[in-house]
Amino acid sequence: MRSHEGQFSDNRPIRRSPQEKKRLLAELKETLAGMKPTASSSLRATLIARIKELETEMAADRR
Repeated sequence: MRSHEGQFSDNRPIRRSPQEKKRLLAELKETLAGMKPTASSSLRATLIARIKELETEMAADRR
């Protein structure tokens, strides 16, 4: 079944409040810190990139 314009299933970014961004950032940092040394480097790189992206968004929101 196809989505209609304006449905949540549309390919749109999720809008998060600053509090949600802080919570997500804390969770991602905790996940990264708790990863075992055997975890794949691509997974680590993805987490680090997402953390940097969130930090950039939060810095832009403060301005």
